[in-house]
Amino acid sequence: MNRYAATKKVAILGIGTNIILLIIKLAIGFISKSQGMIADGFNSAGDVFASVMTYLGNKIASMPEDRSHPYGHGKAEYIFSMIISFSLLLVAVEVFKSALKAIIVGQSFIFSWWLIIVASITIVSKAALWLYTRHAGKRWDNLLIIANSEDHRNDILITLSTLVGIILGAAKIYWVDGIVGVGISLWIGYTGIKIFISAYNVLMDTNIEQDYLARLKEEIESIKGVDHVDSINAKPIGVSFIIIVKVSVSGTMTVEQGHSIAAQIKEKIKMKKNIGDVVVHVNPT
Repeated sequence: MNRYAATKKVAILGIGTNIILLIIKLAIGFISKSQGMIADGFNSAGDVFASVMTYLGNKIASMPEDRSHPYGHGKAEYIFSMIISFSLLLVAVEVFKSALKAIIVGQSFIFSWWLIIVASITIVSKAALWLYTRHAGKRWDNLLIIANSEDHRNDILITLSTLVGIILGAAKIYWVDGIVGVGISLWIGYTGIKIFISAYNVLMDTNIEQDYLARLKEEIESIKGVDHVDSINAKPIGVSFIIIVKVSVSGTMTVEQGHSIAAQIKEKIKMKKNIGDVVVHVNPT
């Protein structure tokens, strides 16, 4: 299984599971008037949208290079991750408004064992998805999978909070249910902002870590014939980077000798992980 096939599987599993949970949560939530369960249901609606965006983003990102996109379509992964972040922020605002209204009005809910059952099913299914997607995200270093993994992990904590609110509601402590709804909305918002920042950094061509570039500089300057590195930068192209290096060599070298050194630099760097291409410019000292 390759990187894109793994992401497609994650997306399809997420879509199917979250649609089922969405229907069950909202049905039981509205019947019992539990703000915590309703908020959890809307969170699942956001999860469905996120999984669909994961599927579409992965489909576009997996398209091969063409004349208009010589470095492929990898940035689609980050564009769709940003769309997911916006959807999460929208859901967070709506859930917050609904829960806050319940606290102010003092709305109670009708306790039902179905609330406990639905919450328990959610926790078990999300725990399974979280473990699976966490492993896949680390293996393939894919922001879309990582975003799904974090979302599943958040859902476990969110539903545990919902369960606490339900149990306390059974003891007639209804205001906790609204507080839980507010807490869920804030957590959804935090997740949305976190995913947005990760996608934004790539789309705005944020440079690779300086420690990584410093190590590359040392390796390049160890190559025979290189006097020193003038500059080294990286440009993200989806999951990979283009490394742009400017080096100085002896001004008495022939063009052929300078080209040979540039080829050695390119070969050394391209062996690194997540390097799509290397551009080397040779200057005379």
